[in-house]
Amino acid sequence: MEEIQDNIQFQLTDELIEQVEVLVENQNDKELIKLLNEFHYADIAEILDELDLDDSIYLIKLLDSETTSDILTELDEDTREKVLKNLSAKEIAEEVEELDTDDAADLIAELPEERRAEVISKIEDEEHREEITELLKYEDNTAGSLMAKELVKVYETWTVAGCLRRIRGQAREVTRVHSIYVVNKQEKLIGRLSLKDLIVAKSEQKIAEIAKDNVDFVHVNDDVEDVAKVMAKYDLEAIPVVDDLQTLLGRITIDDIVDVLKEEADKDYQLAAGITQDVDSDDSIIELTRARLPWLFLGLIGGVGAFVIMEGFQEAFSQYAVLFFFTPLIAAMAGNVGVQSSAIIVQGLANDDIKGSINSRLLKEMLLATLNGVILAIVLFLFVWIYIGEFDKAIAISVSLIAVIIIAGLIGTFVPLFLDKRGIDPAIATGPFITTSNDILGILLYFWIAKLILGI
Repeated sequence: MEEIQDNIQFQLTDELIEQVEVLVENQNDKELIKLLNEFHYADIAEILDELDLDDSIYLIKLLDSETTSDILTELDEDTREKVLKNLSAKEIAEEVEELDTDDAADLIAELPEERRAEVISKIEDEEHREEITELLKYEDNTAGSLMAKELVKVYETWTVAGCLRRIRGQAREVTRVHSIYVVNKQEKLIGRLSLKDLIVAKSEQKIAEIAKDNVDFVHVNDDVEDVAKVMAKYDLEAIPVVDDLQTLLGRITIDDIVDVLKEEADKDYQLAAGITQDVDSDDSIIELTRARLPWLFLGLIGGVGAFVIMEGFQEAFSQYAVLFFFTPLIAAMAGNVGVQSSAIIVQGLANDDIKGSINSRLLKEMLLATLNGVILAIVLFLFVWIYIGEFDKAIAISVSLIAVIIIAGLIGTFVPLFLDKRGIDPAIATGPFITTSNDILGILLYFWIAKLILGI
Protein backbone atom coordinates (compact mmCIF):
# COMPACT_ATOMS: atom_id res chain seq x y z
CA MET A 1 0.00 0.00 0.00
CA GLU A 2 2.92 2.30 0.82
CA GLU A 3 4.47 1.69 -2.62
CA ILE A 4 1.25 2.68 -4.37
CA GLN A 5 1.02 5.88 -2.33
CA ASP A 6 4.63 6.79 -3.16
CA ASN A 7 4.01 6.23 -6.86
CA ILE A 8 0.92 8.42 -6.87
CA GLN A 9 2.88 11.22 -5.21
CA PHE A 10 5.77 11.16 -7.72
CA GLN A 11 7.08 14.65 -8.36
CA LEU A 12 9.74 15.62 -10.87
CA THR A 13 12.24 17.80 -9.04
CA ASP A 14 15.44 19.56 -10.03
CA GLU A 15 17.26 17.49 -7.44
CA LEU A 16 16.10 14.23 -9.06
CA ILE A 17 17.11 15.40 -12.53
CA GLU A 18 20.51 16.48 -11.24
CA GLN A 19 20.97 13.13 -9.49
CA VAL A 20 20.24 11.23 -12.71
CA GLU A 21 22.55 13.48 -14.73
CA VAL A 22 25.43 12.91 -12.28
CA LEU A 23 24.92 9.14 -12.35
CA VAL A 24 24.87 9.15 -16.16
CA GLU A 25 27.98 11.32 -16.32
CA ASN A 26 29.80 8.89 -13.99
CA GLN A 27 28.31 5.93 -15.88
CA ASN A 28 27.17 4.47 -12.58
CA ASP A 29 24.84 1.97 -14.21
CA LYS A 30 24.15 -0.03 -11.07
CA GLU A 31 22.88 2.98 -9.12
CA LEU A 32 20.95 4.26 -12.14
CA ILE A 33 19.07 1.00 -12.52
CA LYS A 34 18.42 0.85 -8.78
CA LEU A 35 17.09 4.43 -8.78
CA LEU A 36 14.89 4.13 -11.86
CA ASN A 37 13.45 0.77 -10.85
CA GLU A 38 11.63 2.63 -8.08
CA PHE A 39 9.55 4.56 -10.64
CA HIS A 40 6.71 3.75 -13.00
CA TYR A 41 7.67 3.82 -16.68
CA ALA A 42 5.53 6.93 -17.18
CA ASP A 43 7.54 8.68 -14.47
CA ILE A 44 10.79 7.63 -16.11
CA ALA A 45 9.51 9.07 -19.40
CA GLU A 46 8.88 12.34 -17.59
CA ILE A 47 12.49 12.31 -16.38
CA LEU A 48 13.83 11.59 -19.87
CA ASP A 49 11.85 14.49 -21.32
CA GLU A 50 13.88 16.82 -19.08
CA LEU A 51 17.31 15.34 -19.88
CA ASP A 52 19.46 16.22 -22.85
CA LEU A 53 19.32 13.84 -25.82
CA ASP A 54 22.58 12.01 -25.10
CA ASP A 55 21.54 11.24 -21.51
CA SER A 56 18.12 10.07 -22.64
CA ILE A 57 19.61 7.69 -25.20
CA TYR A 58 22.09 6.41 -22.61
CA LEU A 59 19.23 5.45 -20.29
CA ILE A 60 17.16 3.90 -23.08
CA LYS A 61 20.08 1.65 -24.00
CA LEU A 62 20.86 0.88 -20.35
CA LEU A 63 17.42 -0.33 -19.27
CA ASP A 64 15.84 -3.55 -20.51
CA SER A 65 13.54 -3.44 -23.56
CA GLU A 66 10.52 -4.53 -21.53
CA THR A 67 10.77 -1.26 -19.59
CA THR A 68 12.05 1.07 -22.29
CA SER A 69 9.38 0.04 -24.80
CA ASP A 70 6.70 1.41 -22.47
CA ILE A 71 8.83 4.47 -21.74
CA LEU A 72 9.02 5.28 -25.45
CA THR A 73 5.22 5.33 -25.76
CA GLU A 74 5.00 7.87 -22.92
CA LEU A 75 7.70 10.25 -24.13
CA ASP A 76 6.87 13.65 -25.56
CA GLU A 77 6.54 13.27 -29.35
CA ASP A 78 9.51 15.53 -30.09
CA THR A 79 11.72 13.72 -27.59
CA ARG A 80 10.66 10.32 -28.93
CA GLU A 81 11.40 11.38 -32.50
CA LYS A 82 14.93 12.45 -31.54
CA VAL A 83 15.55 9.27 -29.54
CA LEU A 84 14.35 7.00 -32.36
CA LYS A 85 16.63 8.78 -34.83
CA ASN A 86 19.57 7.75 -32.66
CA LEU A 87 18.58 4.09 -32.32
CA SER A 88 19.39 1.48 -34.94
CA ALA A 89 16.61 -0.34 -36.79
CA LYS A 90 17.48 -3.47 -34.80
CA GLU A 91 17.23 -1.60 -31.48
CA ILE A 92 13.84 -0.12 -32.41
CA ALA A 93 12.64 -3.57 -33.50
CA GLU A 94 13.60 -4.96 -30.08
CA GLU A 95 11.53 -2.26 -28.41
CA VAL A 96 8.60 -2.90 -30.73
CA GLU A 97 8.56 -6.61 -29.97
CA GLU A 98 7.82 -5.83 -26.32
CA LEU A 99 4.77 -3.67 -27.16
CA ASP A 100 1.17 -4.59 -27.87
CA THR A 101 0.44 -4.43 -31.58
CA ASP A 102 -1.48 -1.14 -31.40
CA ASP A 103 1.32 0.68 -29.55
CA ALA A 104 3.92 -0.94 -31.80
CA ALA A 105 2.09 0.19 -34.94
CA ASP A 106 1.74 3.74 -33.57
CA LEU A 107 5.46 3.93 -32.84
CA ILE A 108 6.49 2.57 -36.24
CA ALA A 109 4.04 4.89 -38.02
CA GLU A 110 6.04 7.86 -36.69
CA LEU A 111 9.15 6.72 -38.55
CA PRO A 112 10.07 7.80 -42.10
CA GLU A 113 8.71 5.31 -44.65
CA GLU A 114 12.10 3.89 -45.61
CA ARG A 115 13.16 3.37 -41.99
CA ARG A 116 9.74 1.95 -41.18
CA ALA A 117 10.24 -0.91 -43.63
CA GLU A 118 13.73 -1.56 -42.25
CA VAL A 119 12.48 -1.78 -38.66
CA ILE A 120 9.63 -4.12 -39.60
CA SER A 121 12.07 -6.42 -41.38
CA LYS A 122 14.11 -6.70 -38.15
CA ILE A 123 11.17 -7.91 -36.03
CA GLU A 124 11.90 -11.56 -35.32
CA ASP A 125 8.43 -12.64 -34.18
CA GLU A 126 6.76 -13.35 -37.52
CA GLU A 127 3.19 -13.25 -36.18
CA HIS A 128 3.83 -9.95 -34.40
CA ARG A 129 5.38 -8.53 -37.56
CA GLU A 130 2.41 -9.54 -39.73
CA GLU A 131 -0.11 -8.10 -37.26
CA ILE A 132 1.73 -4.76 -37.07
CA THR A 133 1.94 -4.62 -40.86
CA GLU A 134 -1.83 -5.22 -41.04
CA LEU A 135 -2.57 -2.39 -38.58
CA LEU A 136 -0.39 0.05 -40.52
CA LYS A 137 -2.64 -0.40 -43.56
CA TYR A 138 -5.68 1.16 -41.91
CA GLU A 139 -6.37 4.86 -42.36
CA ASP A 140 -5.65 7.24 -39.51
CA ASN A 141 -8.51 8.02 -37.13
CA THR A 142 -10.33 4.77 -37.88
CA ALA A 143 -11.08 1.92 -35.49
CA GLY A 144 -8.61 -0.23 -37.42
CA SER A 145 -5.75 2.18 -36.74
CA LEU A 146 -6.59 2.18 -33.03
CA MET A 147 -7.23 -1.50 -32.35
CA ALA A 148 -4.87 -4.09 -30.92
CA LYS A 149 -4.71 -7.65 -32.19
CA GLU A 150 -4.16 -9.08 -28.71
CA LEU A 151 -7.41 -10.51 -27.32
CA VAL A 152 -8.89 -13.67 -25.87
CA LYS A 153 -11.30 -15.52 -28.17
CA VAL A 154 -12.98 -18.89 -27.89
CA TYR A 155 -15.06 -21.00 -30.25
CA GLU A 156 -18.70 -21.71 -29.61
CA THR A 157 -18.16 -25.48 -29.94
CA TRP A 158 -15.60 -25.69 -27.12
CA THR A 159 -16.55 -26.97 -23.69
CA VAL A 160 -15.96 -24.84 -20.62
CA ALA A 161 -13.17 -27.14 -19.42
CA GLY A 162 -11.43 -27.08 -22.80
CA CYS A 163 -11.91 -23.34 -23.04
CA LEU A 164 -10.22 -22.67 -19.70
CA ARG A 165 -7.19 -24.69 -20.78
CA ARG A 166 -6.86 -22.90 -24.10
CA ILE A 167 -7.37 -19.32 -22.91
CA ARG A 168 -4.48 -19.61 -20.44
CA GLY A 169 -2.11 -19.50 -23.39
CA GLN A 170 -3.92 -16.62 -25.07
CA ALA A 171 -4.12 -14.57 -21.87
CA ARG A 172 -0.32 -14.51 -21.55
CA GLU A 173 -0.22 -12.18 -24.57
CA VAL A 174 -2.96 -9.84 -23.28
CA THR A 175 -2.14 -7.14 -20.73
CA ARG A 176 -5.70 -7.00 -19.34
CA VAL A 177 -8.53 -9.42 -20.04
CA HIS A 178 -11.70 -7.31 -20.16
CA SER A 179 -13.88 -9.79 -22.05
CA ILE A 180 -13.66 -13.12 -23.80
CA TYR A 181 -15.03 -13.03 -27.33
CA VAL A 182 -16.92 -15.95 -28.83
CA VAL A 183 -16.60 -16.79 -32.53
CA ASN A 184 -17.90 -19.51 -34.83
CA LYS A 185 -15.70 -21.62 -37.10
CA GLN A 186 -15.73 -18.82 -39.72
CA GLU A 187 -14.17 -16.48 -37.10
CA LYS A 188 -17.39 -14.42 -37.03
CA LEU A 189 -18.07 -12.64 -33.73
CA ILE A 190 -21.23 -14.09 -32.21
CA GLY A 191 -21.02 -13.34 -28.50
CA ARG A 192 -18.96 -12.62 -25.41
CA LEU A 193 -18.13 -14.08 -22.02
CA SER A 194 -16.84 -12.76 -18.73
CA LEU A 195 -14.44 -14.68 -16.53
CA LYS A 196 -17.28 -15.05 -14.05
CA ASP A 197 -19.39 -16.79 -16.73
CA LEU A 198 -16.64 -19.38 -17.16
CA ILE A 199 -15.95 -19.89 -13.48
CA VAL A 200 -19.56 -20.58 -12.49
CA ALA A 201 -20.38 -22.72 -15.54
CA LYS A 202 -20.25 -26.53 -15.54
CA SER A 203 -17.14 -28.04 -17.10
CA GLU A 204 -19.05 -30.04 -19.71
CA GLN A 205 -21.19 -27.13 -20.91
CA LYS A 206 -20.64 -25.81 -24.42
CA ILE A 207 -19.52 -22.21 -24.79
CA ALA A 208 -22.54 -21.54 -27.04
CA GLU A 209 -24.81 -22.34 -24.08
CA ILE A 210 -23.35 -19.69 -21.75
CA ALA A 211 -22.24 -16.98 -24.21
CA LYS A 212 -24.11 -13.65 -24.26
CA ASP A 213 -25.11 -12.72 -27.80
CA ASN A 214 -25.77 -9.00 -27.08
CA VAL A 215 -22.17 -7.98 -27.77
CA ASP A 216 -21.37 -4.39 -28.74
CA PHE A 217 -18.85 -3.95 -31.55
CA VAL A 218 -17.55 -1.37 -34.02
CA HIS A 219 -16.60 -1.64 -37.70
CA VAL A 220 -12.95 -1.47 -38.62
CA ASN A 221 -13.53 1.68 -40.72
CA ASP A 222 -15.60 3.56 -38.11
CA ASP A 223 -14.27 6.96 -37.08
CA VAL A 224 -12.46 6.91 -33.72
CA GLU A 225 -14.75 9.64 -32.36
CA ASP A 226 -17.76 7.41 -33.08
CA VAL A 227 -15.98 4.56 -31.30
CA ALA A 228 -15.41 6.83 -28.30
CA LYS A 229 -19.09 7.77 -28.21
CA VAL A 230 -20.18 4.11 -28.25
CA MET A 231 -17.78 3.15 -25.46
CA ALA A 232 -18.79 6.17 -23.37
CA LYS A 233 -22.50 5.52 -23.90
CA TYR A 234 -22.33 1.88 -22.79
CA ASP A 235 -19.52 2.29 -20.18
CA LEU A 236 -17.28 -0.21 -21.96
CA GLU A 237 -13.69 -0.94 -20.96
CA ALA A 238 -13.04 -2.62 -24.31
CA ILE A 239 -14.91 -3.16 -27.56
CA PRO A 240 -14.28 -5.69 -30.36
CA VAL A 241 -13.62 -4.60 -33.95
CA VAL A 242 -15.09 -6.46 -36.93
CA ASP A 243 -15.06 -6.22 -40.74
CA ASP A 244 -17.94 -6.32 -43.25
CA LEU A 245 -18.40 -10.07 -42.66
CA GLN A 246 -18.37 -9.49 -38.88
CA THR A 247 -15.06 -11.33 -38.64
CA LEU A 248 -13.35 -10.54 -35.34
CA LEU A 249 -10.20 -8.51 -36.11
CA GLY A 250 -9.13 -6.99 -32.79
CA ARG A 251 -10.24 -4.89 -29.86
CA ILE A 252 -10.00 -1.29 -28.64
CA THR A 253 -9.44 -0.60 -24.96
CA ILE A 254 -10.43 2.38 -22.85
CA ASP A 255 -6.85 3.68 -22.48
CA ASP A 256 -6.68 4.19 -26.25
CA ILE A 257 -10.01 6.03 -26.20
CA VAL A 258 -8.79 8.31 -23.39
CA ASP A 259 -5.83 9.25 -25.62
CA VAL A 260 -8.22 10.01 -28.50
CA LEU A 261 -10.45 12.19 -26.32
CA LYS A 262 -7.43 14.07 -24.95
CA GLU A 263 -6.07 14.73 -28.46
CA GLU A 264 -9.49 15.89 -29.65
CA ALA A 265 -9.93 18.15 -26.62
CA ASP A 266 -6.48 19.66 -27.20
CA LYS A 267 -7.27 20.26 -30.86
CA ASP A 268 -10.66 21.83 -30.12
CA TYR A 269 -9.14 24.04 -27.42
CA GLN A 270 -6.51 25.30 -29.85
CA LEU A 271 -9.11 25.89 -32.57
CA ALA A 272 -11.26 27.81 -30.10
CA ALA A 273 -8.23 29.95 -29.28
CA GLY A 274 -7.59 30.62 -32.98
CA ILE A 275 -4.68 28.20 -33.49
CA THR A 276 -5.03 26.28 -36.74
CA GLN A 277 -2.35 23.60 -36.25
CA ASP A 278 -1.54 21.07 -33.57
CA VAL A 279 1.27 22.80 -31.68
CA ASP A 280 2.61 23.04 -28.14
CA SER A 281 4.70 25.51 -26.20
CA ASP A 282 7.98 23.75 -27.06
CA ASP A 283 7.54 24.10 -30.84
CA SER A 284 9.69 26.51 -32.82
CA ILE A 285 8.79 30.17 -33.28
CA ILE A 286 8.15 29.55 -36.99
CA GLU A 287 5.71 26.68 -36.26
CA LEU A 288 3.89 28.70 -33.62
CA THR A 289 3.67 31.70 -35.95
CA ARG A 290 2.18 29.59 -38.74
CA ALA A 291 -0.44 28.26 -36.35
CA ARG A 292 -1.44 31.63 -34.89
CA LEU A 293 -0.98 34.15 -37.70
CA PRO A 294 -4.03 33.22 -39.89
CA TRP A 295 -6.52 34.04 -37.14
CA LEU A 296 -4.59 37.09 -36.01
CA PHE A 297 -4.76 38.27 -39.61
CA LEU A 298 -8.52 37.72 -39.51
CA GLY A 299 -8.66 39.87 -36.39
CA LEU A 300 -6.71 42.57 -38.21
CA ILE A 301 -9.21 42.49 -41.07
CA GLY A 302 -12.02 42.68 -38.53
CA GLY A 303 -10.45 45.75 -36.93
CA VAL A 304 -10.08 47.44 -40.33
CA GLY A 305 -13.70 46.55 -41.09
CA ALA A 306 -14.85 48.13 -37.83
CA PHE A 307 -12.88 51.27 -38.68
CA VAL A 308 -14.53 51.52 -42.10
CA ILE A 309 -17.98 51.08 -40.56
CA MET A 310 -17.37 53.71 -37.88
CA GLU A 311 -15.97 56.12 -40.46
CA GLY A 312 -19.27 55.83 -42.34
CA PHE A 313 -21.11 57.10 -39.29
CA GLN A 314 -19.06 60.25 -38.71
CA GLU A 315 -22.21 62.37 -38.86
CA ALA A 316 -23.75 60.36 -36.02
CA PHE A 317 -20.57 60.78 -33.98
CA SER A 318 -20.52 64.53 -34.53
CA GLN A 319 -24.10 64.91 -33.27
CA TYR A 320 -24.13 62.21 -30.62
CA ALA A 321 -20.58 61.66 -29.40
CA VAL A 322 -21.86 59.49 -26.56
CA LEU A 323 -22.51 56.71 -29.09
CA PHE A 324 -18.77 56.38 -29.61
CA PHE A 325 -18.12 55.63 -25.95
CA PHE A 326 -20.53 52.69 -25.95
CA THR A 327 -18.97 51.07 -29.04
CA PRO A 328 -16.58 48.80 -27.02
CA LEU A 329 -19.50 47.62 -24.87
CA ILE A 330 -21.60 46.68 -27.91
CA ALA A 331 -18.68 44.90 -29.61
CA ALA A 332 -17.78 43.02 -26.43
CA MET A 333 -21.37 41.89 -25.81
CA ALA A 334 -21.70 40.69 -29.40
CA GLY A 335 -18.48 38.69 -29.16
CA ASN A 336 -19.28 37.23 -25.73
CA VAL A 337 -22.81 36.15 -26.64
CA GLY A 338 -21.60 34.60 -29.90
CA VAL A 339 -18.88 32.61 -28.16
CA GLN A 340 -21.29 31.43 -25.44
CA SER A 341 -23.82 30.20 -28.01
CA SER A 342 -21.25 28.51 -30.20
CA ALA A 343 -19.51 26.87 -27.23
CA ILE A 344 -22.76 25.24 -26.08
CA ILE A 345 -23.50 23.98 -29.60
CA VAL A 346 -19.96 22.68 -30.14
CA GLN A 347 -20.10 20.86 -26.81
CA GLY A 348 -23.46 19.35 -27.73
CA LEU A 349 -22.15 18.19 -31.11
CA ALA A 350 -19.08 16.65 -29.47
CA ASN A 351 -21.26 14.75 -26.98
CA ASP A 352 -23.82 13.85 -29.66
CA ASP A 353 -26.53 15.65 -27.67
CA ILE A 354 -27.75 17.88 -30.50
CA LYS A 355 -31.05 16.51 -31.76
CA GLY A 356 -33.74 17.93 -34.01
CA SER A 357 -33.64 20.50 -36.80
CA ILE A 358 -31.48 23.60 -37.08
CA ASN A 359 -34.62 25.75 -37.10
CA SER A 360 -35.68 24.56 -33.64
CA ARG A 361 -32.20 25.32 -32.29
CA LEU A 362 -32.22 28.78 -33.84
CA LEU A 363 -35.67 29.52 -32.42
CA LYS A 364 -34.61 28.44 -28.93
CA GLU A 365 -31.44 30.52 -29.12
CA MET A 366 -33.40 33.55 -30.37
CA LEU A 367 -35.79 33.32 -27.42
CA LEU A 368 -32.89 32.88 -24.98
CA ALA A 369 -30.97 35.79 -26.52
CA THR A 370 -34.07 37.97 -26.44
CA LEU A 371 -34.62 37.30 -22.74
CA ASN A 372 -30.96 37.98 -21.89
CA GLY A 373 -30.93 41.02 -24.15
CA VAL A 374 -34.01 42.58 -22.58
CA ILE A 375 -32.67 42.10 -19.03
CA LEU A 376 -29.28 43.60 -19.91
CA ALA A 377 -30.89 46.39 -21.95
CA ILE A 378 -33.06 47.46 -19.02
CA VAL A 379 -29.98 47.76 -16.81
CA LEU A 380 -28.11 49.68 -19.52
CA PHE A 381 -31.11 51.93 -20.20
CA LEU A 382 -31.36 52.94 -16.55
CA PHE A 383 -27.63 53.64 -16.40
CA VAL A 384 -27.58 55.78 -19.56
CA TRP A 385 -30.76 57.67 -18.64
CA ILE A 386 -29.58 58.41 -15.08
CA TYR A 387 -25.98 59.19 -16.02
CA ILE A 388 -26.62 61.21 -19.21
CA GLY A 389 -30.20 62.24 -18.56
CA GLU A 390 -31.38 61.86 -22.18
CA PHE A 391 -34.22 59.41 -22.77
CA ASP A 392 -33.83 59.08 -26.56
CA LYS A 393 -30.13 58.17 -26.37
CA ALA A 394 -30.81 55.64 -23.63
CA ILE A 395 -33.52 54.03 -25.76
CA ALA A 396 -31.32 53.97 -28.89
CA ILE A 397 -28.38 52.32 -27.11
CA SER A 398 -30.56 49.82 -25.22
CA VAL A 399 -32.61 48.73 -28.25
CA SER A 400 -29.39 48.34 -30.21
CA LEU A 401 -28.01 46.09 -27.48
CA ILE A 402 -31.06 43.80 -27.67
CA ALA A 403 -30.75 43.50 -31.45
CA VAL A 404 -27.00 42.87 -31.29
CA ILE A 405 -27.38 40.13 -28.66
CA ILE A 406 -30.12 38.34 -30.65
CA ILE A 407 -28.12 38.40 -33.90
CA ALA A 408 -24.92 37.31 -32.13
CA GLY A 409 -26.75 34.39 -30.50
CA LEU A 410 -28.19 33.28 -33.83
CA ILE A 411 -24.81 33.46 -35.55
CA GLY A 412 -23.13 31.62 -32.69
CA THR A 413 -25.72 28.85 -33.03
CA PHE A 414 -25.95 28.64 -36.80
CA VAL A 415 -22.25 28.69 -37.72
CA PRO A 416 -21.12 25.56 -35.78
CA LEU A 417 -24.22 23.65 -36.93
CA PHE A 418 -23.52 24.69 -40.52
CA LEU A 419 -19.84 23.73 -40.28
CA ASP A 420 -20.72 20.35 -38.77
CA LYS A 421 -23.14 19.64 -41.63
CA ARG A 422 -20.31 20.42 -44.08
CA GLY A 423 -17.89 18.07 -42.32
CA ILE A 424 -15.77 20.91 -40.87
CA ASP A 425 -14.74 20.81 -37.21
CA PRO A 426 -17.30 23.12 -35.51
CA ALA A 427 -14.80 23.97 -32.75
CA ILE A 428 -13.36 26.53 -35.11
CA ALA A 429 -16.57 28.53 -34.61
CA THR A 430 -15.85 29.24 -30.94
CA GLY A 431 -12.70 31.23 -31.62
CA PRO A 432 -11.79 34.47 -33.38
CA PHE A 433 -14.08 33.62 -36.31
CA ILE A 434 -17.22 34.18 -34.25
CA THR A 435 -15.75 37.00 -32.18
CA THR A 436 -14.55 39.01 -35.18
CA SER A 437 -17.69 38.52 -37.28
CA ASN A 438 -19.94 39.46 -34.37
CA ASP A 439 -17.80 42.50 -33.52
CA ILE A 440 -18.17 43.88 -37.03
CA LEU A 441 -21.85 43.01 -37.40
CA GLY A 442 -22.59 44.28 -33.88
CA ILE A 443 -21.03 47.68 -34.54
CA LEU A 444 -22.82 48.00 -37.88
CA LEU A 445 -26.17 47.08 -36.32
CA TYR A 446 -25.56 49.38 -33.34
CA PHE A 447 -24.98 52.49 -35.41
CA TRP A 448 -27.70 51.69 -37.92
CA ILE A 449 -30.39 51.25 -35.20
CA ALA A 450 -29.14 54.23 -33.21
CA LYS A 451 -29.20 56.39 -36.35
CA LEU A 452 -32.74 55.18 -37.16
CA ILE A 453 -34.11 55.91 -33.65
CA LEU A 454 -32.34 59.24 -33.24
CA GLY A 455 -33.30 60.36 -36.75
CA ILE A 456 -29.77 61.32 -37.75
